[in-house]
Amino acid sequence: MANILEIKEVSKRYGSKVAVDAVSLEIPQGRIFGLLGPNGAGKTSLIRMITTITRPDEGTILLNGEPLHANHPRQIGYLPEERGLYKKMKVGEHLIYLGQLKGLSKKGAEDAARHWLEKLDLMDRWDQAVETLSKGLQQQVQFVATVIHEPSLLILDEPFSGLDPVNTNRLKAEIRQLHEAGTSIIFSTHRMEQVEEICEHIALINAGQNVLNGRVSEIREQYKENHFQLSYEGELPSNFTENFTVVSQQNQEVTIAVPEQLTGNQLLRTLLNKGVQIRAFNEVLPSLNEIFIRIVGEAKPVQTD
Repeated sequence: MANILEIKEVSKRYGSKVAVDAVSLEIPQGRIFGLLGPNGAGKTSLIRMITTITRPDEGTILLNGEPLHANHPRQIGYLPEERGLYKKMKVGEHLIYLGQLKGLSKKGAEDAARHWLEKLDLMDRWDQAVETLSKGLQQQVQFVATVIHEPSLLILDEPFSGLDPVNTNRLKAEIRQLHEAGTSIIFSTHRMEQVEEICEHIALINAGQNVLNGRVSEIREQYKENHFQLSYEGELPSNFTENFTVVSQQNQEVTIAVPEQLTGNQLLRTLLNKGVQIRAFNEVLPSLNEIFIRIVGEAKPVQTD
């Protein structure tokens, strides 16, 4: 699969502090890629270089196989965590202005702005000043400004900040539609449950370095601990714990840790032979949040972001 973005041995320093330390990443074309890391890990510094706000001190960044140049920002949409709207401008004129900055004609920008505001049920805000909008509405307007020029690469930094559950789900649906249409998306957040729900690939940045990278499903498999969850009826036999360990047990559900050489099928067969009345049986894979804590907890992040 082709990569829309390739980051090769990129480093960035601010004085004596190393914000990004020889990071290499490949962002597959048309995928949703999670960029994760604790505060101060270097994520924002990396995003600023991808968007050409700053330049790497060392290394190369390629967009569609070309080194980043002055015209590339027109192919990128960036939604920062901080609000970047002009408070005194009206919503409609603001979106037209930003669309023109991204290369659209005035009519093209207006048509696109109206299209997106109608999709998000925000057309009644067209003549309203940005400063009168709630934080959540400003976030939605900024999302429109980010996608108005149909970027091939979309970078979303905490896109659901300030949104209520209804509008969060609405924005998630729009992100999925953009993904289905072929847009490549970098999704940066601290919310691991959102990453598991949305992202296909992830990279974990810590202390300026890439410490974990790959498909979400493969990473969860890599860090599993051979735990299985069992839901049962009646009572468990007295010799139930032979050859394995009970991790937790309550309300007729038990989590079991088994030796690496014992497979799930073998465990299930053993339980059936012991007369356990099984209602449900499944392997327990670690969440991304558990993996994140395990990896980051073993390191000492440097506050350089």
